[in-house]
Amino acid sequence: MDLTLKVWRQKNANAPGQFETYPARNLIPDMSFLEMLDVVNEDLVARGEEPIAFDSDCREGICGTCSLVINGVPHGGRAGTTACQLHMRHFRDGQTVTIEPWRARPFPVIKDLIVDRSALDRIMQAGGFVSVRTGGAPDGNAVPVSKVDAERAMDAAQCIGCGACVAVCKNASASLFVAAKVSHLGLLPQGKPERDRRVLRMVQTMDAAGFGACTVTGSCEAVCPKQISINFIARMNRDYALTLLRGG
Repeated sequence: MDLTLKVWRQKNANAPGQFETYPARNLIPDMSFLEMLDVVNEDLVARGEEPIAFDSDCREGICGTCSLVINGVPHGGRAGTTACQLHMRHFRDGQTVTIEPWRARPFPVIKDLIVDRSALDRIMQAGGFVSVRTGGAPDGNAVPVSKVDAERAMDAAQCIGCGACVAVCKNASASLFVAAKVSHLGLLPQGKPERDRRVLRMVQTMDAAGFGACTVTGSCEAVCPKQISINFIARMNRDYALTLLRGG
């Protein structure tokens, strides 16, 4: 199969960018989207042209590095799928595919399709630590955790920090990301001693980084490759409000 790619090219955050058109020929339907870009880059290098810069790491839907807006939707719009898990069989032969980086002020472009998402790292760092003894692993039944809380914590912990929620949000809000990180720790006994300080610091760091406010459109949940529920945003907002009422 053959595709026509319209790819955003930009040298750095301060340089103007523009779309460039490239052919993607003789593609195998079982190729992933990133493997397709590898093929296109091999052709560019063979012609002596600059390859397209894009992020990738695990290519197994785990690391969250493959940050691409494909035809206007982060990760391409298939439910529970990262860009590296998106396959060419989901496109039509001869189709034109537009590829862009995440579009958000807190995510400045580094080059082409690569953006700086270190703002998410700073939010994580603001969360601090978890009060738990070091040493040997405790017995599995030493700290009782209800099945409901354990499952909800694991649902939140699936967040891979890709930033798709920010890229799709009209306000560039990081609320779904922060809510997932706050909740998966706050739901478990080991994370409760720092629960108040954690939510306060992480939300304040999110605001300081320039992310917008959440207006609950649900677009973040729709594109999240791990299908994190926006219910966690409600939980984060409640914890944040209660912490302020208690005097922070």
